[in-house]
This record gives sequence, structure tokens and C-alpha cells, in this order.
Amino acid sequence: MERDTVVFFGSGPVAAKSLELLSEWAQVEAVVTKPQPPHHKEPFPVLVLAEQLGLKTYTPNSKAELSTLIAEKPFRSRLCIVIDYGFIINQDVIDSFPLGIVNSHFSLLPEWRGADPITFSILSGQQQTGVSLMVITAGMDEGPLLAQTPYDIPADTTTPSLTDALIDISDKTLRHIIPLYLDGSATPAPQESVTMAKSPEPTYSRKLSKADRELDFTKPAAQLEREIRAYAEWPKSRTTLAGKEVVVTKAHIAKGHDLSREPGKALVDNKQLVIGTSDGALVVDMLKPAGKAEMTAQAFINGYGKLLI
Repeated sequence: MERDTVVFFGSGPVAAKSLELLSEWAQVEAVVTKPQPPHHKEPFPVLVLAEQLGLKTYTPNSKAELSTLIAEKPFRSRLCIVIDYGFIINQDVIDSFPLGIVNSHFSLLPEWRGADPITFSILSGQQQTGVSLMVITAGMDEGPLLAQTPYDIPADTTTPSLTDALIDISDKTLRHIIPLYLDGSATPAPQESVTMAKSPEPTYSRKLSKADRELDFTKPAAQLEREIRAYAEWPKSRTTLAGKEVVVTKAHIAKGHDLSREPGKALVDNKQLVIGTSDGALVVDMLKPAGKAEMTAQAFINGYGKLLI
């Protein structure tokens, strides 16, 4: 019997790494990805990888173009896998695959439906997240589940490090479940009846914006520390210290400092750079002043400490 093939939809860096892992164990018939915009000098990683792997590649520029492509019936695969694609997928595209489209979503659905589940898992302070394999429907991340794999979030995790961990978990889960789904041994079930999340009630993430980068010291220190880790890749956490615009790249919650009545006040205490918040204080460990390389807080104190008010 002819071996089953799959079609892969994906566009971003997570998609590229996922495709690389997928190609090690699955026969990929074709790749569908976004075209590279003219203003991007660096080639898109999915396009580069697909060329290296010798895979047929299609680059529709919108969901309408994707539907037009599908209407031409270019694929023989019964199943499509989508990870980090970036376009809404119309029902006609879903229906074109006899087994539908399986999305590997990086949360324990229905927790953190939407565009950025990894960041919001860190922002929430929760201790566990995971990967969900979902057969997609017209609703946003509402489809039935084929599998979930939980993952305990390390206390110091950042969005990049958590992303890397979940890419590996995603691939391991796909390796196990997709062959079972193809031969009929695995069947999807409603999210609310099988989820491993603490609650069957859905929560929603959103796309980040540049406004998220500003550190607001009227928030509690614990929340700001999570923001710094969650926004480590983008939009990065910014503030002004000693008259210098800086990106705070690492911080921890202070012990033994009571600056909760002076949100935003920065001072040097016991050779530490401490900033007051609405609840507790934040100790800056690493930061990057505008136009400078990343440095330790001690190096910043040595250079600018006298300017701190």
C-alpha cells in the first residue's frame, strides 16, 4: 500500500523548525507558506528549508489565494498539518483534505486560544502549559482534540526558551499521534470533555503591540518580572533609568526591600539596582541601554549610578 503523505502549512520560525523535524519521519507532499515580502532582505526560513529538502512549495498571499490554490486540487494527501501559518484557513480548504487539517497549538486548549499562547502562559504565572493537537474548524482554536501533552514551566523560562521546548514536545506528540490518526486508531474529541487544562472554560491570547513594551511600575513586581521574561524576544521591556532609555533583559523580585509606596523609584541598595512597584520591588540583573551592548546591572551602576535619583 502506498505510504500516506501530508501537506504542511506554516510560515514563521516555529514552522521552519517544526517542518525540519516533521521531514525526519513523515513524507511531506508539499509546503504551503507565505511569500517573502519584497522589503525582507533575509530569506524566509520555511522557504529556504523547503528548497533544501526538495519539497514542492506554494506561496498564496492571502486566504482567498489559498482557496484558489485548493480549488485546483493540487494535493493527493488525506491530511494537512498546520503550525505557525499566519492566515485564517477557510472551510473549503479544510474540507479539501479527507482527514481535515491538524494544528499543533502551543497550549492546553481551550486555554489560551488565539495568536500568542506561549507569551500568555508566561504572563499568567501558571505552572503548566503544553501542546494540543486539534482538528481545526471554522471557529478560532475550537476544534476537537486528538491529543495533549503537558509541560511544567520552569520558573525562569522566557518566551524563546519555552518555544523551543514546546517545538520538541509538539514533534514528539505528532510522531506518536499522526500515524494513529491516519490508520483510524485515534479519533478527536471535544475540548471541554478531554482537556488537561485546569478549567474547561476558554481563555484567549492576543497579538502583542509596541505598547506592551513599556514597564508600568504601578503594577506588582511579580507581574513585571513575568513581562520581562514573556517579552524577551519582542517587544522587549523598556523603561528609563538615570536618564537613559534601557531594555531590561533580566530581573528578579526583591527580597527585603520595601519600595511599594514609590512605584518607579530606582536606587542602588547593597550594590543592586532596585526599582519600586505597586507591590514589592524589582531588582534589575541585566539591561541594554540604547545604543549599547547588554550589560550587568553592576556595570550600569558603575557608569550611571550617580544619575539615579
